[in-house]
Amino acid sequence: MSNMHPTDWLDLVKWDNNGLVTAIAQDAKSGRILMVASVNRESLTLTVDTHIAHYWSRSRNRIWQKGEESGHRQNVQEIRLDCDGDALLFVIQQVDGIACHTGRESCFYRKLEHGGWHITDPVKKNPEDIYAAPHVQ
Repeated sequence: MSNMHPTDWLDLVKWDNNGLVTAIAQDAKSGRILMVASVNRESLTLTVDTHIAHYWSRSRNRIWQKGEESGHRQNVQEIRLDCDGDALLFVIQQVDGIACHTGRESCFYRKLEHGGWHITDPVKKNPEDIYAAPHVQ
């Protein structure tokens, strides 16, 4: 039986100098990697408490809930910490099957072939339609 206090698990994460760590979102059914983002202590705690993925946005300089604008929320089923403690894996159920702001299933939709990047995944929904109107959570 572990004698860990409730916040001790956060101390086992190796946060970088900015207080961030990489989080990988993986589809629970297909196993496909959908996106990579950063989390800080607060966004990780929110993710644990709500079971909805929360990340740290460097461009917005704030915590954001995945899907707060697009409606494409990530329901977190499992969180894993890698052996070095410097990367997290969120095993998620992706609402509407779209994780990328380009309207694709995954942010990893380009494949290096013959010296160039080739698009391998179709757009499932036009980004203009995704971000045209606010989504209610």
